[in-house]
Amino acid sequence: MRATVMEFEPGHVRVELRERRRVRNHLGSVHAIALANLGELSTGLAVLGALPPTARGILTGIEMNYVKKARGVLSAEARCQLGDVSAAQEQAVEAQITDRAGDVVATARAKWLLSPRPAS
Repeated sequence: MRATVMEFEPGHVRVELRERRRVRNHLGSVHAIALANLGELSTGLAVLGALPPTARGILTGIEMNYVKKARGVLSAEARCQLGDVSAAQEQAVEAQITDRAGDVVATARAKWLLSPRPAS
């Protein structure tokens, strides 16, 4: 996919994807699954960046909403705030994917299962 991380801090990430032939569909726009990958990447980095070293997370589901054809340079931004992760819990995180004009082209809503790391 070759996405580029533009901003990264605990609980916040912004990732960019340039439209190019490899991620384009037969309609001349960015493929739906490339957008889903971008949504998963951005939500995952936001979650994993916010987790303490004593916890772990795994994606358990993702839901996509495609608003308009995605073209050009796309930006996915995700934010999350995590509380105590001393017990297993599900965390929903949303990523907005926008084009250069700032129009939302897709929204990803990912479910992450967070849990304490097992003692080694």
